[in-house]
Order: sequence, then structure tokens, then C-alpha cells
Amino acid sequence: MKRILAISLVILLVVTTGAYAGKAFPRRNITAAVVWGAGGGTDTCVRMITAEMAPFLGVNINVINKTGGVAGSVGMSYAYKQKHDGYTLCGLSESNVTAGVQGGWDKKFDVWDTFIVGGSPDVISVTPDAPYKTFKDLIEAAKKNPGNIKAAASGAGSIHHLNLLAIENGSGAKFNFIPYKGSAPAQNAAMTGEVTVIVTSLAEQQQLLRGGKLRALGMLIPDSFDVEGLGTIPSTFDTYPNLSKYLPISQAIGFAVPADAPADAKAAIDKAFKKAIATDKVKGWAKANYYLLSGKSGAESKAVFNALESNFAWTLWELGAAKVNPATLGIPKP
Repeated sequence: MKRILAISLVILLVVTTGAYAGKAFPRRNITAAVVWGAGGGTDTCVRMITAEMAPFLGVNINVINKTGGVAGSVGMSYAYKQKHDGYTLCGLSESNVTAGVQGGWDKKFDVWDTFIVGGSPDVISVTPDAPYKTFKDLIEAAKKNPGNIKAAASGAGSIHHLNLLAIENGSGAKFNFIPYKGSAPAQNAAMTGEVTVIVTSLAEQQQLLRGGKLRALGMLIPDSFDVEGLGTIPSTFDTYPNLSKYLPISQAIGFAVPADAPADAKAAIDKAFKKAIATDKVKGWAKANYYLLSGKSGAESKAVFNALESNFAWTLWELGAAKVNPATLGIPKP
């Protein structure tokens, strides 16, 4: 019996090895190292898309979390130190482009080839008892009393902070920005009355909006947005067209592979990514979680991340929140 079992295992190993050896990339399972914690927005998004990609690739994609460092630098460093053969992906987001100027990463971000699943658009909201009923009410009040209205938008240099700066530049308003260590504490500050205005993503705010803890005034994208249980949130562009010069600055959540990975590996990953993005399951997930799907890869995706890196890095430098001059990393000014 033991002899038969041993022979069977050998045959299975030979058949399996032969099957992988006879095919192009991938010949074995792939690992996706997410730079942020389990259960977070990036982690959830990466687990979802890789699960849909796996059947098209014919192998499993195992997701792990490698957190810590500055702007996800531990996870990026881990993924980048593995063989550049396409078998290690790096799950990341737009926030990782600041790792270099914050001293956690010594490379320009274009060492990666990125794949953007999408992101949830930002929304500007106020506390329920705020006197501003429309976005125009808020902007005109901020113009009348510059720096008087307190606003939170996560930390300095975050995508939400950049969106707040874009609102100021496009409308002429000036807020009193109060930085916090993330979206959750920033939103808590709005609910407790520490600040009046909050800019974070719709995915992050949706439950608070439904519960009446916050009141949405406008989407920071060109189009209005229908939210179940809330109705339609208008676009801020409707009343202030000049915002189109500075917005939208959107989330870019997805994954990356080293740019010098083999072309056939990147092509196979890209093909599976495109097929996965088009599935009903991914579209349904995006709708349920208020995500706008992107599906960008290659040169299109690289252009998005180059622009984000330039914008984020130089904003941090000008705010005095960066340790490394972006110019030394070869990051051009926006």
C-alpha cells in the first residue's frame, strides 16, 4: 500500500511539473505583497482583483502583508528585493509615491510597472449642524473669512489634503487645515466638532453619511454620484468650473511589478488583469464599494503615477514635510 502511494505521489509530481514546464509564464504560484495592513482598502482591493486574475493565469496568487516603514516602504522594499521574474507583485496605492521624499525609499517610483484597479472618489462634507447647505455656501463663507473654517483631510501631503488644496486653488477659498494621522481620525474629528469640514473618500464616508454623522456637499470629480439611501451628491465642478484645472486627483489602488521584469511575464499579468477588470464580479464589487474602476496599465498607468509622484512629492517639500528634496530623486515639478 505504501509502495503504491509513493508511486502515485511521484507520478503526480512528474505530471504537475511537466504541465507547468510545458507552459509559458506563470509556471508556479505568484505572491502579492501588500504594503498596507490586512483588511484595509488596498488589501481588500488587491485580494479581490488577484482572486479574479488567478483563473486566467492558471495558478494561485497568494496575498501577504508586509507593513511598516514610511509610506509603505517596508512592503515595497520586500517586493523589490525578490527576483524580478514576475512571481512577486507589490500591492500598493497612490500614497506610496511619497516614500522617496520621506526617506523610506531611494528610488523614483517608475522602477515599477503599475496596474490600477481604481479608487473611490473624494467627497467634501460638513458636520450636520454646520450652517452651510451647499458647496457654494461653504466656499463663499471661506472666502469671506479666510482661514477661519477648520478642515481635516487626513495628513499633510495625503491625497485628501491635495484635494483640499485643489479646492482652495480652484475656488479662491482658504481653510484652516488641521492634519490627522489618517482618514479615520480625521473623520472622527469632524463628528466630534473639532473641525467643520472633512475631505476623504466616499467609500470611507458612506456609512457616516447614511447615519447622519456627516453631510455631503459635493463630489471632487466632474460628475455627480448616486449613493443608495442618500440620493445624488452633486459635483463641485457644477458651481466652480475652475476646479477642473486642479481636479480630479484620484486614488490609484492596485499592484505593481518591477519594470525590468521579463516582457512575457508582464504581458501575461496584463492580459489576466484586463480580463479580470471586465468581469461582472469586479464590476459588482466596485459598485457596492463606490469605486470607480480604472483598468489602466503600461504607459497609461505609469503616466498616472508619474503625475501623482510629482504632485505629492513637491507638495510635501513645499510644506516642509519632506526629508528629501524631490529634485535629488529626479522627480520633476508638476
